[in-house]
Amino acid sequence: MVYLYAKAIHIIFVVCWMAGLFYIVRLFIYHTEAQSKSTEEYGILHRQFTLMESKLWWIITTPAMYLTIVAALVMLYINPGLLMMGWMHVKLTFVLGLILYHFSCQRIMFQLQGESSRWSSTKLRLWNELATVLLFAIVFTVVLKSALNWIFGVLGLLILAIALMMAVKLYRKYRNKKV
Repeated sequence: MVYLYAKAIHIIFVVCWMAGLFYIVRLFIYHTEAQSKSTEEYGILHRQFTLMESKLWWIITTPAMYLTIVAALVMLYINPGLLMMGWMHVKLTFVLGLILYHFSCQRIMFQLQGESSRWSSTKLRLWNELATVLLFAIVFTVVLKSALNWIFGVLGLLILAIALMMAVKLYRKYRNKKV
């Protein structure tokens, strides 16, 4: 029964963590685009985005990541046999990538707050898609487990990544036409 509670908590906080990761990068994009405003407008927007980013990061996203990890460790403690399964090794590799992505976002947040970020809004849009690719990889690995055909899985992820990058570039062209 403890395992099922840990699993439910794990799923709930994965959703919270992913929501935070998706939204924080959107805030970074808006924060970056605010630099094109007048000095006065940018000052106001910079303070507001800094506040919003900090609250999202420290109240929702980072605690959700830690609670996700704690719940996962409880499940692995209760069922250590999971660590013997190949799909779990793949999942944990993708999760490690997501954790590295998390801390890279934190670094970007600090750079934006210190007004030293060199990220363009287009690069941030592409960066945002990496979380989507990792989420797809993790969910498909967990759901399909050993039935996953790794070659098709990797090809599918590459196709998804290319499609997302093309969508970002098309949006950029569309947006530039409106301006």
